[in-house]
Amino acid sequence: MTADNNTTFKIDASGIYYRDLNEKLRELIANGTHNIELINICGQRYIGTDLDKPVNIDIYGTPGNDMGAFMNGPVITVYGNAQDGCGNTMNEGKIIIHGHAGDITGLSARGGKIFIKEGVGYRAGIHMKEYKEKKPVLVIGGTAQDFAGEYMAGGIMVLLGLNLREGEKYPAKFIGTGMHGGVIYLRGGVEDYQLGKEVGIAELDEKDREILNQLVAEFCAYFSYGIETIMNRNFIKLYPRYLRPYGRLYAY
Repeated sequence: MTADNNTTFKIDASGIYYRDLNEKLRELIANGTHNIELINICGQRYIGTDLDKPVNIDIYGTPGNDMGAFMNGPVITVYGNAQDGCGNTMNEGKIIIHGHAGDITGLSARGGKIFIKEGVGYRAGIHMKEYKEKKPVLVIGGTAQDFAGEYMAGGIMVLLGLNLREGEKYPAKFIGTGMHGGVIYLRGGVEDYQLGKEVGIAELDEKDREILNQLVAEFCAYFSYGIETIMNRNFIKLYPRYLRPYGRLYAY
């Protein structure tokens, strides 16, 4: 039996072991369910991992580590916070978080989009990458901790800093350490000492502004912000100065 496209299947996850929960999700999706609502989520890991169907999963609570890892198509919306590693190596789809996210958000993402209303932990966007037309996007409404964009090899990260007061600097240090691809758009400014030595700073060009406007508009649509409120401050572009920043350490 297949499910109707407009039907939402609800699961109360109270006390359900993460393996049993994920097995139930796979069963529903295999049977054609397109909309799933999970309530009372409390730390269950790997929700949405490796799913490759265009399913909508709404989560109420706090999912555990590696939510949406390796996924290839679903849209996951979290009405709360998320723990570490969400979007780990995701290939396609969207993750929308109405709260904070933990460390290594977007680790090695190779496609899809992640939108986070508040801030994230350490090493957000580490080793994001891109291939041809596939380009991952990570938009963070608040701030990130140290090593944001570490070893970034491709994709787009946007740091909006909406929790910062006028003139207040970002807290992160070592931003873009080892960065050798992709771009980081940062609202406001940072000091040179906060950046990895592989990172350059530039003003946005017309293409950058077009990309940024589209992503900020999408962020605002999810979290009910006015785009003018966000775009009323200056943005800078952080880019890799070298293609192989550590190449000389390993080449003979």
